[in-house]
Amino acid sequence: MREYIGLFFKGVGMGAANVIPGVSGGTIALITGIFEKLIHSIKSFDLVALKFLFSGKVKRFAEHVNLYFLIAVFLGIAVSIFTLAKLLGFLFDNYPIYIWSYFFGLILASVYFVGRRVEKITVGVVVIFILGAFVALAITLLTPATPNGDFYYLFLCGIVAICSMILPGLSGSFVLILMGNYELVFIEGVNDLDAKILGPVILGAIIGLIAFSHLLSWIFRKFKDLTISLLTGFILGSLGVLWPWKENIYRTDGLGNILKLSGEPVVQGYERVLPETLSLEVVIAVGLMIIGVLSILLIEKMAEDKKGTVE
Repeated sequence: MREYIGLFFKGVGMGAANVIPGVSGGTIALITGIFEKLIHSIKSFDLVALKFLFSGKVKRFAEHVNLYFLIAVFLGIAVSIFTLAKLLGFLFDNYPIYIWSYFFGLILASVYFVGRRVEKITVGVVVIFILGAFVALAITLLTPATPNGDFYYLFLCGIVAICSMILPGLSGSFVLILMGNYELVFIEGVNDLDAKILGPVILGAIIGLIAFSHLLSWIFRKFKDLTISLLTGFILGSLGVLWPWKENIYRTDGLGNILKLSGEPVVQGYERVLPETLSLEVVIAVGLMIIGVLSILLIEKMAEDKKGTVE
């Protein structure tokens, strides 16, 4: 039971990360040590699993897909998204610099701890790391699309977002911003429990998750060091959108009026700036960055202690 409680809270961390633009749930899965098991478990939903299920062999089905592991993790993700969405919305509205600072430190430390899992550093590993960082940084500089509530577009959003959510360093919520539907899905859809919005997104997410997990599992198995290096590059490149001191650039119409969705201005992008003076706010923000780094150190220490106990 203790193991599943731990998995539940790791899922909570993934869910919270997925709500925040710039933070990846896959990164949380990777640094908490459940990424590979999660991908392998999801891809186990195959013809064999369906055969067990439809023949009434529920226990064999549960063992084949690692069902209880998945239930614990995804229950944590769901609870987090539907409860922390409002809390995180409040924190970002009132204390944006502090929240971004903490996550900046969190992800900054993750670059090292994820990268050190590469067993052998080669020229290819270095090149793919640089490429990953460049791609992730380039994504953060793209101009977002306009909101679109069409069923098929929402379905596509679900597929693309879930694939980026489980990829460390690529934020599913930020991808939704680029596709123009972040506010529509996470503000209007989640907070209002609007089935017309969430239905096609969830359907796309389920299909995309199962299909993409097979590809990612194969790549991870065949090219482990290159994959970890690429994901580490993604994480490093994502730091651009997490920089605490930035000003929102809002989408406007032809007359220069700020466009709004559900009463909220639509964010088009960010302009990164440096703090002008060494104020108390800056000191607190830097302190929260350090706490973010220490949080990863603590997670890694706990993981190493647990591994040592098992061995």
